[in-house]
This record gives sequence, structure tokens and C-alpha cells, in this order.
Amino acid sequence: MSRAAVINVVGLTARHISAKTTPNIMSWLKHKQIAPIQPVLPAVTTTIQTTYLTGRRVSDHGIVANGWYNKEQAEVQMWKQSNHLVKGEKFWDVLKREHPGFSVAKLFWWYNMYSTADYSITPRPMYPADGRKVFDIYTNPSGIRERLKKDLGDFPFPAFWGPMAGIDSSKWIADSAKWIEENYWPNLSLVYLPHLDYPMQRVGPNDPSIPAELRAMDEVVGSLIQFYKNRAIRVILLSEYGITPVERPVHINRVLRERGWITVREELGREVLDPGASKAFALADHQLAHVYVNDPSIHHEVREALEQIPGIQSVIDGVWKASIGLDHKRSGDIICVADAESWFTYYYWLNDDVAPDFARCVDIHRKPGYDPVELFLDPSLRHPKFAVATRLAKKKLGFRYLMDVIPLDATLVKGSHGRIPEDRLDWPILAGELPHLGDREYISATQIYHELLLAVRKQISE
Repeated sequence: MSRAAVINVVGLTARHISAKTTPNIMSWLKHKQIAPIQPVLPAVTTTIQTTYLTGRRVSDHGIVANGWYNKEQAEVQMWKQSNHLVKGEKFWDVLKREHPGFSVAKLFWWYNMYSTADYSITPRPMYPADGRKVFDIYTNPSGIRERLKKDLGDFPFPAFWGPMAGIDSSKWIADSAKWIEENYWPNLSLVYLPHLDYPMQRVGPNDPSIPAELRAMDEVVGSLIQFYKNRAIRVILLSEYGITPVERPVHINRVLRERGWITVREELGREVLDPGASKAFALADHQLAHVYVNDPSIHHEVREALEQIPGIQSVIDGVWKASIGLDHKRSGDIICVADAESWFTYYYWLNDDVAPDFARCVDIHRKPGYDPVELFLDPSLRHPKFAVATRLAKKKLGFRYLMDVIPLDATLVKGSHGRIPEDRLDWPILAGELPHLGDREYISATQIYHELLLAVRKQISE
């Protein structure tokens, strides 16, 4: 049975592919088909990946963003990992029915826990009772975790997200894909390589430093493609979204708070958002925001206030949410889409002195929204590397510490995604030996499910 690998190179678009910046990818693309993918809203990690794997609209599979407001628990829940949150079978489930014994490796794609993949690896820190955060991974089967770490070393978690995020995490993930292949020979491998996400959000996709980042990513991708080629495994390359330049952070929650619609709790002298007590608040996720209106009597007022905020291109509610595929119970009562130069922060405090302690930390689960400022070290720190080293030393010695090294300056962020870019050169791509693509100008994100299914079926039959 022929085998396949799907490599997800986050942030890669046709605009970035050239003989100078991505020579390995360019060489591999000869005699292969490539097409831009029309994203869905929001064009963010968990939504796009789920759309690709299920072929369903967001309103059907339910992953409306990288997180949402759980109305029953009155809590914002970001970056959850259970596959039970996803509605709809994956394309490999069809292949498993058609071919008994068909095996799948899912490496760092999201919603990896408790899925029907046979082999999975995903980031999963440990939180001991003494308050520490211990970097680690979750694997299925659980027994491969220690063997994998023994052979490859610990997963470089700081390089996966935060101010130290860089190429090392993608290198480790690519090595883990090779390790799984050498030990288990899965029929299908799905590999997530995130590196381009970091520099393009930090400095923007047009910064002079980006070609070097592309070359670094190209080396990792090229090595993995060659590895699979040597084992007669056919590769399909795709990406999730393109990152475009931005200049303006939009603080929706600060506007809502000034109107008296947001409630905060004071905790140890800091302000913490109380979503259940708030009349209205926004869950910001890159260039899309879900606005939850707990008091229906002010819905119209909230909408009018949102329409006046500079940087918001579209304000969508009611039956119109169906037109963008976000008519789901997890969605906000009102959806805001940023204009091309803007993105949304989660900031709700009006004075930085009372910002919650986690605001200055890498804390993706506690913040009520996505925070790309976590990619930066606070420039106000006189010796930032020394500050980090001091806090890490306290951690290793068993003392309590607060890794409060993240700035509160959202203007630092120069790249974002989430809306659908006007220029197709900024759309994600699908590439491989896919003759059934024909001469289509583009394909929709929901069609990726069928393209992957057709491609793998074809390879199995050969």
C-alpha cells in the first residue's frame, strides 16, 4: 500500500516561494500542481485545520476560533485540546473503513488528544501542585513519550511559543515525524511546522529579515521531503493561512468597558475580566472577534458602538452570521472582522498598573483572547535576557517566580491573519501530485478534505 505525508507549513503562501528563499520547495514543486486555498472565517489555526480535516463549514464542525465563551460555565476557554470538541469525521476515518489496518500519525496538529489517529504527539505542559509549569508533551500511545524524548531530547517548548519561539521547535517536530516513520511506518502522516508564524507576526511578512526565516524553514521542509522520498512516501504540502502586514491594534474591550458593559473583579490589586457578570465583552482572535452580549436589551447599542470603532471593517449579527459560516452556538452574538491593516487585542483594563499578572506572561489559557504580544520581550527591561535567566534560576531552585517579561505594547505586532485577504498571493496553498486539481484558479478550504481523500486513495490504488 502506497503511503502519504501531509506537511503543514504555517504561513507559507505563493508570495514567499522562490528559488532564492525556498529552493528545496521550488525544486520539489517541479511537475506538481499548486493552487491557492480560499480560507474560511476566521483564518486561524484550529478553525482552518478542522475545516481541512472534516470538510465541514465552521457552523457544522463548531470550531469557531482558537477559543470561545462557554456560556454554561461562564468562562472563556482558549486552546483546548480534546478532539471531542470537533463535530464530523476526519478524512482518514473514511480510509480506515475502506482499508482495514490503515494507520495515521498526527504530529502537532491541533485537537490531537483522544482522536482516531493511531500515533499522536502534541504539546502538553504539566502543572504540579506547587505551582510550577513543567514543559512536556502528550503522546498516544503513551509509551512512546519517554522513548521519543530519550532519542530526540526534550521538546524545546520555549521555541514553540513565546519570545524565544523559533526554528528549533519545527526542527524537533520534523525529527519526531522521522522517528514515528522509522518506528511505526504509518500509512498517513500529518506534520505541523509552525516556524514562519513567529517572525511574520513579530516583524511583518515584508520585513528584510523574512527571507532568512524562509530559508531556515525551507531547509527543514526540504530535509523532511527528501526523507519521505527515500522511503517512497508521497508528500502533499499545504498551509493554513497567509500573514499580512498590520499597523493598528484595536482594543474592543476597552471601548465596551468605557460604555459600562464590562465587569472586572479586583484580585490582589489587579483587574480580572468577569465575563459572566459583563453585559458584553469581546473574545479577540487575531483579525476576528466574537462579541458576546449577555444582556440582550443592549444588543443594538453594542452593535452601534462597534460600528464606530476605527479598524473594524464588518460588524455581523443575526441571520447574517450564516453568510460567513459562523452561525453556531459557540459564536459571539456579534462578529467583528478587522480591516486589512488592523487586528484585535483582548485588553480590557484602562490602566496598565492594574493589568492582571498573567498579561505580562506567556499564558495562552488564562487570557480571554489571543495575545501575539507574547512573542516579544518587554523592551523596558534593561537586561531582558538576564531577567529571564534570573526567573528560570528561581524556577530550577524551587522558588516561586513570575515570568513577567512580556510587554503591554500591542503596537509591536506587525503581522496578523484571520480575515480573508483580498490578494490571492496571500492565501494558503495546496501542492503535490494532484492532477485532479485541473486548472482551477483556487479551491475552497472545505474542499481540502476531498482533495486529500482523493490523493491518498489514488496513491493506495497504485
